[in-house]
Amino acid sequence: VQLQASGGGLVQAGGSLRLSCAASGLYVSTYNMAWFRQAPGQEREFVAHIRWSGWSGGSTDYADSVKGRFTISRDNAKNTIFLQMNGLKSEDTAVYYCAARRTWGIPEAQGPYDYWGQGTLVTVSS
Repeated sequence: VQLQASGGGLVQAGGSLRLSCAASGLYVSTYNMAWFRQAPGQEREFVAHIRWSGWSGGSTDYADSVKGRFTISRDNAKNTIFLQMNGLKSEDTAVYYCAARRTWGIPEAQGPYDYWGQGTLVTVSS
């Protein structure tokens, strides 16, 4: 299994980026998928989560800090998940990781995730 995150870069505050996470070795439609991030000197934290298609119709969850600005989505044909980030702030600067889990549970809990991508760096300049 491999999760390949991409799309990071340098953007000005207020700008937008779209991150992608291409999966191989698993189908994103049958996994609960999530994005986490880790800012310099801080612990990794939950960002967004999308349930597999058969659980609550693929509903989503977001951290309060990104709610209304970020959108997680899934393209089953491309076997890829996305994170559309709008209204970026300097505090969004971090390495962003995608993750996948088969089990149900609290989206924010990192331990149960089975697979992690390598991360993509997002830098927001103020």
